[in-house]
Amino acid sequence: MLLSRNTRVKICGITRAEDLRAAVDAGAHALGFVFYPPSPRYLSPQAAAPLIAAMPPFVTSVGLFVNASLDEIQAVIAQAPIQLLQFHGDESAEECHRLASAVTRPFIRAFRVKPDTSAADLLECEAQYKAMSPLFQGLLLDTFVDSFGGSGKVFDWSLIPKELAPRVVLSGGLSVQNATDAVVRVRPFAVDISSGVELSKGIKDVAKIRSFVQAVRLADSMPDS
Repeated sequence: MLLSRNTRVKICGITRAEDLRAAVDAGAHALGFVFYPPSPRYLSPQAAAPLIAAMPPFVTSVGLFVNASLDEIQAVIAQAPIQLLQFHGDESAEECHRLASAVTRPFIRAFRVKPDTSAADLLECEAQYKAMSPLFQGLLLDTFVDSFGGSGKVFDWSLIPKELAPRVVLSGGLSVQNATDAVVRVRPFAVDISSGVELSKGIKDVAKIRSFVQAVRLADSMPDS
């Protein structure tokens, strides 16, 4: 008997209590908070604190950082005690381990996929981070763009090796329209969306959140392509 799949869903760029509630009610497993000041979805630790305090059990709070110092990460966690770090800048494996160890938090690492990225590159990156840190929990695959943070653009999913796919978080240009196809084709452990469920930058669309989660669940019920 085949076990039903349950692709995890992360809604990133949460800035408002009503968006948090909508994401949780729709069935999101994780919520992302952006602590990168240049981002239009940036949230100060003071603003994030009451949102994180309102999160129910078993929904994971994720803090997105870009080339942040240890002092900056510590200052965030002191006010907004996120559960998981997401490194989205130029941090090396050694730097990710050092920062995560200092604040005793597990982490995921964003890998920004370029057109010339190979399957071997992705497997090598995962192996490097696994060897470096017991706090490493997986790769988040996003599309390479010149700026940091979410790209809002799709990359070539066929670059993801089949043996890696069940362990990755798939991001980059996901939407209500392509979510089912993405999950059926890649079969990632989780998907991560931000701009694809927004009314405007930092403001979520409740209907789109619900539809996105439903599209992922539809894919979970379908056979592999």
